[in-house]
Amino acid sequence: FLGAGIGYGGSCFPKDVKALIHIAKRHDYKFEILEKVEEVNKSQRQKFTDKILRVLVNPHNKTVAVWGLAFKPKTDDMREAPSVDIINNLQEQKVKIRAFDPVAQEEAQKITKNITFCQNPYDTVKDADALVIFTEWDEFKQIDLTKVKKLLKEPLIVDGRNVYNPTEMKNNYHYAYGDKA
Repeated sequence: FLGAGIGYGGSCFPKDVKALIHIAKRHDYKFEILEKVEEVNKSQRQKFTDKILRVLVNPHNKTVAVWGLAFKPKTDDMREAPSVDIINNLQEQKVKIRAFDPVAQEEAQKITKNITFCQNPYDTVKDADALVIFTEWDEFKQIDLTKVKKLLKEPLIVDGRNVYNPTEMKNNYHYAYGDKA
């Protein structure tokens, strides 16, 4: 969880953090470090939203391609997935969303609205204004980035999980990662 980037999700870790904070309060102990962990996890979602909006410049009616919806790879688990909050924040700014996740699309359709779900990563990025990565699936690590660059309107990638090497990416793309944009 220390390399969480846009924040952690799932069913166990968020629940356990909340439970430990609650137990500590019942014993008149202020568990500041865990309270801060929970606070930072929530704030990461807004910080990442702000980063995307900043690099889009004028986000109204722009299309963002999203790769990965589940809170982690190799699962369809959408519980407390950071992607949901960030997508909702972007949609509030009238950003259109096209998404692909190798496993979680069916679950994502149950809890999201107004998203166009695509059948593969390339269809997702075709004519999009930017690509945003929420989940570090192996499929995305091994993708043909030259093809992705040609399909995007602009070579703009916002990497929420530090999937790609920033030094290599900066030479060929408008690339935002971590705390830099």
